[in-house]
This record gives sequence, C-alpha cells and structure tokens, in this order.
Amino acid sequence: MTPPMSSPGLARLRYEKLFIGGEWVAPDDGELVESLDPSTGRPWATVPFGGPRDMDRAVAAASAAFCGPWRRLSVYERAAMLRNFANVYKTHAERLAQLESRDNGRPIRETRPDIAAHSEWYHYFAGMVDKIDGRAIPVDPTMHVYTTRVPIGVVGAIVPWNAPLLLTAWKVAPALAAGCTLVIKPSENTSVTALELARISEEARLPPGVMNVVPGYGTTAGARLVSHPDVNKISFTGEVRTAQEIMRTAAGTLKRLTFENGGKSPHIIFADADLDQALNAAAHAAFMATGQSCALGSRLLVESSIYQRVVEELGRRAQRIVVGAPLDERTQMGPHATAQQLEKTLRYVQIGREEGARLVVGGHVPSPGRRLDPEGSGGYYVEPTVFADVKPSMRIAQEEIFGPVCSIIPFANEEQAVTIANDSRYGLTAALWTQNVGRAHRVAAQIEAGTVWVNTYRYLRWNIPYGGFKLSGLGRENGPEALESYLQDRATIMNLTGIYPDAYPF
Repeated sequence: MTPPMSSPGLARLRYEKLFIGGEWVAPDDGELVESLDPSTGRPWATVPFGGPRDMDRAVAAASAAFCGPWRRLSVYERAAMLRNFANVYKTHAERLAQLESRDNGRPIRETRPDIAAHSEWYHYFAGMVDKIDGRAIPVDPTMHVYTTRVPIGVVGAIVPWNAPLLLTAWKVAPALAAGCTLVIKPSENTSVTALELARISEEARLPPGVMNVVPGYGTTAGARLVSHPDVNKISFTGEVRTAQEIMRTAAGTLKRLTFENGGKSPHIIFADADLDQALNAAAHAAFMATGQSCALGSRLLVESSIYQRVVEELGRRAQRIVVGAPLDERTQMGPHATAQQLEKTLRYVQIGREEGARLVVGGHVPSPGRRLDPEGSGGYYVEPTVFADVKPSMRIAQEEIFGPVCSIIPFANEEQAVTIANDSRYGLTAALWTQNVGRAHRVAAQIEAGTVWVNTYRYLRWNIPYGGFKLSGLGRENGPEALESYLQDRATIMNLTGIYPDAYPF
C-alpha cells in the first residue's frame, strides 16, 4: 500500500514501510526508529530501518529489474522516464525543502533554492542517455571490431545527512541514465526525504525495482549492501574512514567504487582582490549549512597586508548572522544536524584554544535569547566561530570539523599561499580571489584539488565534474565524467571471412 504523501506541517510524521521492488513492505529484520528534530532534539518522525535480509530483498529486486523491464527499454523510453521523474520531482520541491530542513536543520532559505534546482540534474542526464555510444576500431579487412558501453548493473548509493537530496540526485541521475538500477541507503539521521523520493519514483511510474530505498544502520544494512555479491558498484559520500572500510569490504567482489570523502578547502584572498566581494564569499563559504559541507571554505588564507582587516571584518559578519529554527524564514544559520556533530564542533573549538589560536568570535552554544527559536530550549545550535593567527599545522587547520569554524591563516607571498593550501591530506575544492589574471591561472594550476573557484565560491552545476584529489575521494560526480563510472566497455571482434585455420594440421 502506498503511504500517504506527508505534510511537513504535521507535528509528527510516521513511515512504517520500506520501498522494495515497487512495493511498500514492512521491515523483515529491521525496526521502527525515531528521527530527531535538530532544532529541538525531540522526535519529529518515525521511520523504518531495514536489516541485512531487507537489503537482500532490495538487491534481488534491483537485479530483477536490471535483467528485466529496465534493460529492455529503448534509450528514448528510458530518457523519457527520467525526464518525467524530473518533472514530478519539481512539483514537490517546496515540500521536499521543508522536509529536509526539518530532517537535518538546514535553513529553509538554503534548502528551498537548492532543491528547486535538483530537477536539472535529472534533465541533464536524461539528455545523456542517447549519447552513450561506442566506436569502430580499424584492424584489417577480415575483421569488424567495435565497442559498446553497457551499464555496470546494480548500484548501491550510500548518502550522507548534510545534503541528502542533492547528493542522492548526483548518484541516481547518472545511474538511471546509464541503465543501472539502485538500492539507496540514506543516512540513519535523515531518512525521511529518501522515503519521499521513493514515493516520487512511484508517482513517476519508474518500473518496479529500478529504485529501492532501505534506510538502516551503516553497520548492518549498509555493511550488507557493500558486501552483497550482486551489487556491482558502490557510490558513497561521507567520512574517509568509512570509505576505507568500504574499500576493504568491496575488495572481495571487486566492486567499482566512487567516493567523495570531504575536504579542508583553502580559500585564498590576495591583497589585490575585490575585498568586499571576497568577504561576502568567505563568510558564506565558512558558515553555510552550519559548516556541514564537504566544500566548506574552512581555511581562509589571507595575504599579510590585508590580514587584520579581513580578521576584523569576518568577525563582524559572523556576529551578525541570525541563528535560529530552520523553518523560520529569517534564520540564516540553523542547528547542527545531530547532537554528536555539535559535540564534535565544540570539542574542536576547545582544541583551537589549547593550540594557541586566537578566538575572535563565537565558539559557544547561543543562549535561547540570542537565536530565533520558538521552543526556547533544546536543539543543536552553535555560534559562527572565527579563529585568527592559526598555524597551518594546527589540528583546526588540518582536520575536517564539519562545523561553522573558520581558521584564518596569514601568508606572505604567492608561493607560500600555494604551499599552505596544499598542506592537507584532502583535495576536494579550493578558491582564490585576485584581479591579476596571470596569478589566477598560475595559482589555480598548482592547487591540489578537484575543483578550483576563481573570484567565486561553491558554483556547482550538473555538467561540471566534481570530486577530489588525495583522500577526498575516487572518481567524479556530475558531468559526462560521472556517467562513465556507471558504464563498462565491451569489445566485439567479428571475423568477416568465417575462416579459422587449423593450428594443428596432420
């Protein structure tokens, strides 16, 4: 039975069934779990968690769909289904934005424009479906040799809690375009929108089993998805240690892997930059999504001659950010998504103090009177935090905090800026501000990161590849590069003569 479409205005939502093989089914070896509202710390929804046997059911359904109706569709039919999915998704964008804000605490002013654009990812990859072609390979006149690119098969998509719907789109859109089927395992902290996505796939009439949604714990449902012999690829976004464990487990079946594992992005401001614009970007890059972004501009590298001015101005801008309940239209920064993440951020604030960095502003849990919080208590709130006089070797400059903590580091010249920027085990994104075109190209070419922004920040699009160097990940999402990781090449060699000489004549 299809569950009713939920309304974010309800005091409490309840989901009881997983989405497997086009049907809503009760967990076999799972349970019902309460999901906590980050703005209050109290339950706001009940969601079903699946166990290993439920994951087996989902993989079986995805395998049957891959070998059955989904594979038999023409490329035009598959593209049309993906476009229809995009159109249906767009009609639910406002409701999905409100649900995601309640689920992970991100302000509605951020989730609304973000989710309104998600349908563009599905439309883009729908347009790629009939561009998947092979090539003819010239050899000799007796042979006809050609390649075809075929879908990898069943994909396990493991999605984090910080931007669940966006990062799900990054996996689902290219997988479906390639002709794969999916089992989606959302974060145990933000499973509501994944279940709503399943409802949208049903409304869009995707064939049964093409998209399956099984929330659950990483140690049980997630581990089974990774180890399952019939899963051909895992696409994972999350912590690097989890990615390393997935890689070890996936070695047994030689699964294809795509990882996006976070970052510690350098955000470089040279003295010749348009400082007002650079500060606009620096504040947004450091504090958006309560700092819970892999692309966070958490290391602000500033040329010495403008260093004190930037420290003072960023501190002033941080202090004026309005912290409050996610669904309040006035809120500019919401709570952390979980109590654990709040504790982690506060622990790193203490580490920064102990290391000798200068706390400019923030670093505390704001009192109820200093935030827009109608409940007046609870919630995982923290102030936007700025540290100055940070040394590149400090833990707050090296380790991913995943909170609204900006570490400002001075540099003397271009060479030193590049050295500090690359002094990290991560290499996801970076940015620089300068009005010198030569410098922009020189520095960008030396930065060890998968994305380098110049005079802008966090410009993401469906057709621009996104992924990391070093420990920030494997492979790319978005753009044609993403599609490649869901395909494999087959070479067909055809003998045009029909003659095969006897190698062992009498």
